[in-house]
Amino acid sequence: MLNFTDFTLPEPLLRAAAQLNYISPTPIQASTIPWLLENDGDLIALAQTGTGKTAAFGFPVLSQTDIEKPWVQTLILCPTRELCLQITGDFNSYASFMPRLKTTAVYGGASIQKQKDALKAGPQTVVGTPGRVLDMIKQGALKIEQISRLVLDEADEMLNMGFKDDLFEIMGHAPAEKQILLFSATTSREVTKLAATFLREPHRISEGNEQQGAENIQHFFYRVHARDKYLALKRIADMNPRIYGIVFCRTRTETQEIATKLQHDGYNADALHGDLSQGQRELVMNRFRSKYVQLLIATDVAARGLDVDDLTHIINYHLPMEPEIYIHRSGRTGRAGKSGVSISIIHPRESAALKSVEKRLNREIVYSPVPTGREICEKQLFNFIDVVERVEVATAEIESFLPNVYKKLGWMSREELIQRFVSVEFNRFLSYYKDSADLTQATQRQSPRDNAQVVFKTFRLAVGRRNGVTKRDLMTFINRLKIARSIEIGRINIAEGHTLIELDGAYESQIMKAFARNNYNGEAINASVQTSSRDDSPAPEREQKYARKTPAKPYGDRNEAHSRSRDDKPERKYGKTRDDKPDRKYRKPQGEKPKRAYTKAPKGITTAKKAYAGPGKTPAKRKKTSSRDA
Repeated sequence: MLNFTDFTLPEPLLRAAAQLNYISPTPIQASTIPWLLENDGDLIALAQTGTGKTAAFGFPVLSQTDIEKPWVQTLILCPTRELCLQITGDFNSYASFMPRLKTTAVYGGASIQKQKDALKAGPQTVVGTPGRVLDMIKQGALKIEQISRLVLDEADEMLNMGFKDDLFEIMGHAPAEKQILLFSATTSREVTKLAATFLREPHRISEGNEQQGAENIQHFFYRVHARDKYLALKRIADMNPRIYGIVFCRTRTETQEIATKLQHDGYNADALHGDLSQGQRELVMNRFRSKYVQLLIATDVAARGLDVDDLTHIINYHLPMEPEIYIHRSGRTGRAGKSGVSISIIHPRESAALKSVEKRLNREIVYSPVPTGREICEKQLFNFIDVVERVEVATAEIESFLPNVYKKLGWMSREELIQRFVSVEFNRFLSYYKDSADLTQATQRQSPRDNAQVVFKTFRLAVGRRNGVTKRDLMTFINRLKIARSIEIGRINIAEGHTLIELDGAYESQIMKAFARNNYNGEAINASVQTSSRDDSPAPEREQKYARKTPAKPYGDRNEAHSRSRDDKPERKYGKTRDDKPDRKYRKPQGEKPKRAYTKAPKGITTAKKAYAGPGKTPAKRKKTSSRDA
């Protein structure tokens, strides 16, 4: 069996590895470290999140760093500041017995002047996020013209977060002769294109199937109404009293709202999102790492750099549109050979996204009914009994109180004492879940509208947020394409550089032709079918909150398609238009401001008029005259 001591690393690095309890390398470390120690070519390494990729490139990079050269020799790019700080901390730990090796972190959300001062100290390794690194390069604080290695950690996530342009610009400042190490959990089309552009005949290392999740993770999904998602989340927490996991949400607002609700309902939960200051983020992460917080409600971006090994659950409050994101999320549990659980709370309209994830995982995500109130009460009862069995009794501290306790409770029998003892904890859940609704059964109701079977397909458009795409404008654009009399629009997910939109799959060929003939705000759409279609079952009931958006006031008959163009607006059949009105004597041709008309005063009536004296001056009084004198 291979050990860390078998690697030809410098003695200080081996001592640091032993101090960090690095005994047996992970598969990605066993494959990558020897190759990097013996080769200086480009590398693509693919492995799941949490498999030790940082150590896989960290030890070889430090072993090949020349401590006599006081300039940047290695630049490491990563997607988030949390991951940036984590890598920097790991590098400092690896080099704990090599004090002349310096590693500096540069990232947004912190004082740029302090980071500039750190760069002036002459670090050999710089770890940073693409945006702040590019700012430092442009300001002349970071010089990378002499780097020997460029590491792209979590390359797929950097591209998903819209850092493509920054990466390309950073590459332009780096020397042509350098070693590029690309580490990623998945191989998306963007990652493949990036590698083909900058890497030269790269060596490829892949541990496991990079397109699939880890085998030691169980995948389940609950299907509920959208309005019942929060109730389902609470039942998951109650059904797993020792839960220690992350709940992933889409937006910062939703993240904070759910965390606040959970705290109000008595759960150990906290929020992690981009609106928090750096100090607040570090406080939340420290509370979570110490397990004071059991549930961390987070966005994908905010939780990207959080490295925790003992997570029991990953909960998707919404199923992600991109299967790669699901793989990243679920890969946070089941680390170091332990088992984990990934649960997705979906409502019926997310069935297509679920099938897409299953196809990428190459395994079934198992349907599970939402736990009932009785099941939760039973689980909590036996968990309480387990706690009582394992409790440590401090006999010396309570010995003086026991005689009075025995006297107080002595009148009860053994069975009655146990019943009362158990009821203290059990009654709380029994009262809460008394007559509680079955959330799973509630999803089986169908509405009359659901009889129309719609098979959705997801189309990927090469325009996104940076092209000014909004959901409202995109739906207006789809309506004006006149693809069919009626076309259903599903979910819309707008990213920085692309957009995913669900449309009725029955019109796939017409949709592709329409996209090919048109452009969006002057930009080519370059549409492609992204995922498989939905199943052929009738579409489930849709809540009003998540109803599909259509034009508010369709023209013509109510039963006509909402995709009708505004150019087809029929003539109005009531009243007269402005142009139908007869011209009055005082009206002037269009474009010329009409002069105000005054009615001539009858004879004998005097009028008072003020002469205009110019701006800022008091009008002069005019002498009163009769209309006859005028």
